[in-house]
Amino acid sequence: MKEKVLQSWSGGKDAALALHELHASSEYEVTALLTTVTAEYDRISMHGVRRVLLERQARDLGLPLHTVLISADTTDAEYRVKMREELQRHVDAGISCVAFGDIFLEDVRSYREENLARMDMHALFPLWERDSGELSRSFIEAGFKAIVTCVDSKALSGSFVGRRFDTSFLSDLPPTVDPCGENGEFHSFVYDGPVFRQAVEYRKGRVVLKDQRFYFCDLLPPQQTETSEVLKPSEVLPTI
Repeated sequence: MKEKVLQSWSGGKDAALALHELHASSEYEVTALLTTVTAEYDRISMHGVRRVLLERQARDLGLPLHTVLISADTTDAEYRVKMREELQRHVDAGISCVAFGDIFLEDVRSYREENLARMDMHALFPLWERDSGELSRSFIEAGFKAIVTCVDSKALSGSFVGRRFDTSFLSDLPPTVDPCGENGEFHSFVYDGPVFRQAVEYRKGRVVLKDQRFYFCDLLPPQQTETSEVLKPSEVLPTI
């Protein structure tokens, strides 16, 4: 019998590749997706993607979506409490494993494992210690499609935000940037690939700069206007 697994879901490429690995496994069955959403913005935390597109991702993946709402200025204590409340529901349903798309950050892995251990749960890392360059290429070769939604300007030029995550993107990355953005250099939104029933439709909106550091490319459903903009940027840049 396959072990039932809850997939930690950011909407990005590493989470999608981890899900792909689990789908191909004979040992695990992914039962649902779990995503942290910033309540004030109604967007995926860190990635800045609107909840409506997150929900369409889950629909096209054919998996239930569970969200943990946190405040924009959340503390670690608040995050732990809210995550514990959500995870307890899954424990009560008989699920004791959570899968993550982390690759090599030991401190992040330890944090996740310690938090889950307090609930008698354990973590699964399908991509752990795989070569980042190999992973990024295998993502593209498998037929996944993603767009870069956030760039940390301390690591990478803002010109990379809004670009497709493809071989051209990889070839243009500076050597100091991890090909998977594992150090937080960039984040992405996956809209198609082998784990999807159909592609998630979207269109690009404005590019904004927050906190004089993070560039975000807003993504919208095809028919939605930008009047519901809630990123509250410090600077609005032209659409790319």
